[in-house]
Amino acid sequence: MPNHNLFAALRAAFPKDLDTVAVETDDGLCYSWRDLDRASAMVANLFASLAVPAHSRIAVQVEKSVEALILYLATLRAGHVFLPLNTAYQSAEIEYFIGNAEPAVVVCSGKNFGWVSKIAFKAGTRHVFTLNEDRTGSLLDRASHCDDRHTPAVCQADDMAAILYTSGTTGRSKGAMLTHDNLLSNAVMLKDYWGWQPGDVLIHALPIFHVHGLFVAIHGALLNGSKMLWHAKFDPQRVIADLPRATVFMGVPTLYVRMLAEPALTKQATEKMRLFIAGSAPLLIETFQAWQQRTGHTILERYGMSETAMLTSNPYRADKRYKNQSERRGGTVGFPLPGVSLRVRDDAGQDLGTDEIGGIQVQGANVFKGYWRMPEKTAEEFTADGYFKTGDVGKVDARGYVTIVGRSKDLIISGGYNVYPAEIEGFINDMPGVAESAVVGVPHPDFGEVGVAVVIAKPGAQLNADGIIADLKSRLANFKIPKRCYVVPELPRNTMGKVQKNLLREQHKSLFD
Repeated sequence: MPNHNLFAALRAAFPKDLDTVAVETDDGLCYSWRDLDRASAMVANLFASLAVPAHSRIAVQVEKSVEALILYLATLRAGHVFLPLNTAYQSAEIEYFIGNAEPAVVVCSGKNFGWVSKIAFKAGTRHVFTLNEDRTGSLLDRASHCDDRHTPAVCQADDMAAILYTSGTTGRSKGAMLTHDNLLSNAVMLKDYWGWQPGDVLIHALPIFHVHGLFVAIHGALLNGSKMLWHAKFDPQRVIADLPRATVFMGVPTLYVRMLAEPALTKQATEKMRLFIAGSAPLLIETFQAWQQRTGHTILERYGMSETAMLTSNPYRADKRYKNQSERRGGTVGFPLPGVSLRVRDDAGQDLGTDEIGGIQVQGANVFKGYWRMPEKTAEEFTADGYFKTGDVGKVDARGYVTIVGRSKDLIISGGYNVYPAEIEGFINDMPGVAESAVVGVPHPDFGEVGVAVVIAKPGAQLNADGIIADLKSRLANFKIPKRCYVVPELPRNTMGKVQKNLLREQHKSLFD
């Protein structure tokens, strides 16, 4: 019987010489492929010694480290389900996740052991370990006594490999159940589509509790047998210093903006790089163009989500297998990836034509199997013919390029008219002196909802809120014009750089009471 364990596929891609460097950290430590193999075997054997049930959830809230990566690999290897938790989550959130997922094992930072263990033990979790970024903690202490050989557990393609909790901006967080086949099929396809090649070196400067850093970046490097230059935290100067030793970089738009602010970012610094990839939040066209001018490289923007891993991508290169897919176009997320079926539909479930805006629905081997212990919510989010409703609003142009306009929950219905915040933000962002903007809908007694614009100025620029509104009135239909505009020092963001519009809505919800 074939083993569909994702770890087995990753392990099979390790180089023949296991003593070469697999991961080099930003503080000078080097881990060989043999180290990853042996250490993940020891942690997997520790799980076996605990006699936890098959396919148990392993909940992890730790700082980024190579040992945390090893813990992820060990969880897959042992046939359990990895449950990464954002390091910013506080006690009420952790209490919900642990209560909902009922993990057999919880691993947390030593500094949080007191309160995390109290929550875990109260919820019925029997095993709580610590893991710190300096290679200390009870998890490693216990695993050090275990055998360094381990045969990967046999898994079916449809067995769960991970649960990722969504951000919960429209209610309580939902646990997206991702299978071994969901993740492996996506990784194998991206290896080809993004042109991974022998000798590639990845700069890994993303968090590892999220699809982007944990799955897209790590799976890509491991499946290609590629070395990773590991940055525990993003520092633009240190990343730029590593560019001459690397070929691939993946980042959220904020990271590109911060590197553009550094004089050291030059064409010479990036001449050995093969590919820069951006995702997890919209990339402003200004950033796209500035990067092109400074480095000579064109950023490849792609689109994915917790429930699906990667869905679309701008092309890596011209390929006759994929008609019309040659140009990386700023402001778009490219084409549906091979094996992904994507359509745009209106609220009545009718397919929309070229450039018509509607809800994006997808189908493919990468699409998750449902929400953990939420069968009704799962049924609600899938169509009768098996397409997943992403909740994103977008359009497809005549050449097949997909553009994301916003989230369906961000849609503002003002006086019966649909207003898409991304359209208005595009106009505001093009105004002189504007760094970035966010438009949200708030309750209004006459119109039901109206827009509120929140704007950040570029360094040294002076913006006038009334002037922004006046400028918009000369460009857009009146029903689209925000009723208020505020110039602020910064926008609230999550750890992946996405603007948290739910916080802006909450902040301004009483404006028109």
